[in-house]
Parts: sequence; structure tokens; C-alpha cells
Amino acid sequence: MIGPCAVGGSPDSDLCLRRDRQPLGSRMPDLQLTVHDAPDADEVRIVERGLDAANDALRAFDDVRPLACFVRDHAGAVLGGAVGRWWGECAELQQLWVRPTLRRQGWGAQLVRAFERRAAELGCRRVYLETFSFQAAALYRSLGYETRHRISGYAPGVHKHWMVHELDR
Repeated sequence: MIGPCAVGGSPDSDLCLRRDRQPLGSRMPDLQLTVHDAPDADEVRIVERGLDAANDALRAFDDVRPLACFVRDHAGAVLGGAVGRWWGECAELQQLWVRPTLRRQGWGAQLVRAFERRAAELGCRRVYLETFSFQAAALYRSLGYETRHRISGYAPGVHKHWMVHELDR
């Protein structure tokens, strides 16, 4: 008789467990899983450092590079900025901010366009971002960004948008 592992069953399935492969909990009975609504910042950093080390070992993000554009006053002080990163043909706009006294004067749009131009010069074909409906979703739509995914379930009427703009080359 042929066992289930020999006919396409997953080696990790319950049907294919060998005597030396026990469930995780039975091998480490002194471990416990805890849940926190307000986690300790040092413990969060342990997880972040562990993930960073795993990613570094795989060299998955070696080519990720920062990209930023700023609005400055005559003394060079930053009054707004578009901050993100690029990797291969993709750029991620992670933050867009303009000082409140300069909003609705076109600076946000200029920052996004400058970010896109530089990304295109670097070989990017698309820019993507995440934004909430109460942030700059309307601005991004006016600049050609399309919502590819929308998540609801926050406060009433609040949605998170994952948006993409395919760049002209």
C-alpha cells in the first residue's frame, strides 16, 4: 500500500508527519504566546531587528534606495516633503507632508510630480502608496493614481487606499 505522502500529500500535513516531526508546542512546553494591546517598545524592536536580520541574510532589499523631494524656505528649512524609496521598476511614496500654511497652493502636487520624475529617471515604471480617505486620496486621484485596493472598517466613512500610478516613459 502506498502512503499519502507518496501520492502527493504535503510532507508537512498531518497525514505525513513522521515520528521525529512533532508539533511545535510538544517540543517546547516552556514557551508561551502573549498578546499585548500596548506592547513594550523594546520588545517590538526585538521583532523588527529579527525581521531585518532575516531580510539582510536573504539580501532581499540590497537594492532599495531612498528618494525624497523637499520644499524649502530661503534659509533652507524644510516646509514640506515627499519621502519614499525605489527598487527596480517600483517607487513607493511613503510620506507626503506640507506645512499647513502652505497647503492648497499646489506644493503637494509639485512634490509628488518631482518624486515621480526622479523615480522615472531612475528607471521606475510605477509609483505606489497607501493613504487614508481623510488624507490625500483626492489629491493622488487628481494626479492619475488609481485605487487598486480599498480597506474599510476603521472609523465610519474612513477607508485606506492602496494606490498606483503607472508612469509614462
